[in-house]
Amino acid sequence: MDPNLEIFLLCAILGSVVGVLAGLLGIGGGLIIVPALVFLLHYFLQLDIEVSMPIAIATSLSTVIMTGLSSARSHYKFGNLDKQIVMFCGFGIAIGATLGAQFASHISGVLLQRIFAVLVILIALQMVFGGRKTSHNSIGKTGLGSIGIGSGFIAALMGIGGGALIVPVLVWFQVNIRKAIGCAAFCGIIIAVFGTINFVITGWKNPNLPDLSIGYVYLPATFGIIATSVLTAPIGAKLGQKLDTAKLKKVFAAFLVLVSIRMIIGIE
Repeated sequence: MDPNLEIFLLCAILGSVVGVLAGLLGIGGGLIIVPALVFLLHYFLQLDIEVSMPIAIATSLSTVIMTGLSSARSHYKFGNLDKQIVMFCGFGIAIGATLGAQFASHISGVLLQRIFAVLVILIALQMVFGGRKTSHNSIGKTGLGSIGIGSGFIAALMGIGGGALIVPVLVWFQVNIRKAIGCAAFCGIIIAVFGTINFVITGWKNPNLPDLSIGYVYLPATFGIIATSVLTAPIGAKLGQKLDTAKLKKVFAAFLVLVSIRMIIGIE
């Protein structure tokens, strides 16, 4: 079987899992997609980490565009989008995502892998111990822009939508949790669009990329993940109404730590 087709089919399975977890736990798929893609690209296409890591991050970001549109549309209908937050945070995110994608494209794949793994461990710890605490301070336009630049940079560097970064910060500054989640969903689209565009540009003339790639975005994986994740996310959301998601998040966080440690050690 053609390896591109094999990767497409396996990514369709991956997408179904990502969709359920996203709906169930409210986490971004990039935390799973990136390490899984690094392995698939290494196993089926014999790509080394210098190429597979930016491809995995860029491809993960490309999938966020479609899933983010669906989520943001739902939050818009429920009135969870705050215009000021979306405008000023989104402007900063566009800058941050551009810088993050450019940075990720110009450092070594090994260093990028290590940075990703360490950041995932930090996010996993936040999932377990962070909670949703608030301060006594509200936030203004400059603060929103700064949050956008920082979260956009990190999210584009990791290939995630940024909800795990944006939501806790907005809640800390007394933003209603539903509005924080809704605005993070919309901002995730901005991260994905600007991050993906920059990964396409930086990888456009790279001779080491596999067939069916547009810059660093590997299309068989993108289409495979999107094809199923948009269908299984509602299933995860329904399960979330019945299961103890707090305990599941702790288990999932432990899994992320193990995967990250394996990435730090490296793929042989």
